[in-house]
Order: sequence, then structure tokens, then C-alpha cells
Amino acid sequence: MVLTLGVLAGEASGDNLGAGVMRALRERLGDHDEVRFVGVGGARMREQGLHALASIDELSVNGFRDPIVRLPQLIRLLRRLIREFSAANIDGFLGVDFNVFNFLLEAALKRRGIKTAHYVSPSVYAWRSGRTRRVAKSADLVLCLYPFEPAFYDALPVRAEFVGHPLADEIAPDAGAVAQRDAARDSLGLDKSANTVLAVLPGSRNSEVALMVDDFLRAAELFAQRHAPASVVVPCLRPAIRARVEQALEKHPNANVTLYDGDARRALIAADIALVKSGTSTLEAMLLHRPAVVSYRLGRMTYQLAKRVVRTPYVALPNILAGRELMPELLQDAASGPALADALDRELRNALESPTYIDEFCRLHEQLRCGADAKAAAAVLRLLQQFH
Repeated sequence: MVLTLGVLAGEASGDNLGAGVMRALRERLGDHDEVRFVGVGGARMREQGLHALASIDELSVNGFRDPIVRLPQLIRLLRRLIREFSAANIDGFLGVDFNVFNFLLEAALKRRGIKTAHYVSPSVYAWRSGRTRRVAKSADLVLCLYPFEPAFYDALPVRAEFVGHPLADEIAPDAGAVAQRDAARDSLGLDKSANTVLAVLPGSRNSEVALMVDDFLRAAELFAQRHAPASVVVPCLRPAIRARVEQALEKHPNANVTLYDGDARRALIAADIALVKSGTSTLEAMLLHRPAVVSYRLGRMTYQLAKRVVRTPYVALPNILAGRELMPELLQDAASGPALADALDRELRNALESPTYIDEFCRLHEQLRCGADAKAAAAVLRLLQQFH
């Protein structure tokens, strides 16, 4: 019996998640002829054998205006995919993140009697907990990255399962060890005489970087002067971000910054401490056992709105997981350059002086490192009972 699974990921992060589950399903079912994937995804999902019904580029939207302008096109695509998934006689459907579009698609397929799963749970712990009802209407199964998330669905007609976090599987417990740290520093060409290396991660979106880069670089400049000789390393995910950072550096000539093109991983491995924009990089810093100071800044009106709807006392994922402040958080007006530099000083001192500083980092890493791809694949197969 051949399993035909519909899958849709609308962005790069979802492409990675979807590819992992697809690979695990193939391994679990054995012969490649026993599973067939149809839908939308990127290069990694296509490598796992995805038969594409549309290009992932058709789903690419940015900011607030783009989805509104492209709404008619997205609605046409949604209707076409509903027809094509139905015509493909899929046994089930897995929506990977990309919440609004996937919820609409899942709900339509569910009404047609197709089993639906959604990977990953929206951040209902942080804001708009009522979204759990939307998930329950759309999906028969929701796959959760964090152990506290399934409880939010207890009273609803949807199965919620904790599968762990793929990033915790990807990053080995010793990935931040001294040998790896030294190799990362060599690859970045950092000064071997530096007392301390600071990683500065101002964000992956132009709007985030624009709001935070000046304060982050001012903090880096002060930190580098206090810990001289010190090195500062800043990853630049895209050319536009590099150009913005280079422009901002003209006001901070004493920061001793090394820029490189790429993601945050190498900078975090090379670092003794990090200044991180709130987001997934805070989790990555924890998994690499790096002390960090976390910050975030929004436009003033957006921040006032966010304060009214956000329910969690923390913004950094390690702090939310621990239920206490593992990493200091300085938000909005509190996140001035001098205040961030002072927080970095205190946190570095705490890390150096406390022999148990990373114990909670290690415990959380172990909790999240539980084979997310395989657990997600097993949960999907349990949903489609005839293939279990």
C-alpha cells in the first residue's frame, strides 16, 4: 500500500522542517515506493522526492502590505491546491508552519474527510491563546516543539503532541566546546590575541536591523573597549543587512568588528558571549551553551499594542522554557547601548564565576533533543492508522 501525503511549506524554515519529516517517513516505511509526497516546498523537500504542485516562490510574501496586494493571487492558489490535493487522492495532509495559509488549506481538506496535521504550533503561549480553537478546526493533529504547548489544547478536539525541537537534534551537546570554538575563530580570521569574543546578532530582517543596529554596535564598542583586546563578530544573512551594518559602523569605529556573510551559528560558536535579537537565535545560543543578553525593539505604536496582547513575562525562548530569566532581557527604551554593554559585562562575569552557569542550558537541551523528525513522522503515521 502506497501512502500519499500532501505537504506544504511556505518559507525556508518550513522547508527544512518538512524535509526532516519526509526523510523520517521514508526511513520508517522502508522502500521509497511506499510513500509519495505531493505539494509545495523548497529545495530540501524536493530532494526528499516532493512532487511539486506549485513553486514555493508563489507563497513568498513580506511585511504587511505584500499579503494585501497579493491577496487575489493567494486565494486563487489556495483554491487550486484544494482541488489538486483532492484530485491526488492524498491519504493525509501536513501543513508546515506558514499558519494562515495552511490553516485555510487544512480546514478545507478536513471538511473533505482528509486527515490533517499541522507542524508547528503557533505561539499561543505568548499571545492570542484563542488561536488554539482555530488550530482545532483546521487540524486533527498539531505537532509541538516545546513540552509545555500540548496543555493549551487539552480541552479541544485536536491531538497535540510534543516532538522536540529539530535544532536541539542538529546541535550536538559538545558543539560549543573549546576545539569547535577555536576552529570557528580561525575560520573567521579573528585576532588570536583577543581576550574576549562578542557575537552581535541584530536580526535577519531589514526592519529589525534598522531598529537595533545602532544600539547593538554602541554596546559592542563599549564592551570591546572595556575588555580590550576584544573582537566583535557580526553575521550578515543577506547583502542588504551587510550594507546597513557597514553604514552603522561608520559611527562606531572602535568596535573592532568582523563581518561575515552567513547565519549566526559560526558567530555563536566562536563567541564567549552574545548580544542577540529575540528569536530563534536565543535558543541557538542556549543550545551552544553561550551566555547571552537578549534585546528587542519595535516601533513605538507597535510596542504599545504588543504590551497589551503578549501574555508571557519573557520574550527569549530559553527564559520561557525555564520559567525564569536565564538570559537578561532589555527591551525597547531599556535597550540603550550603555545599558546593553553593562548587561553584557554582568552576564560574562556571572558565566565565568559560576561553576553551574550552563547546567540549566544543558538540561533544556536534553529535554528538547528527542528526535523531532522521527517523532513527528511517527505521530503522522498514527494519525493515518492504516499505515502505522
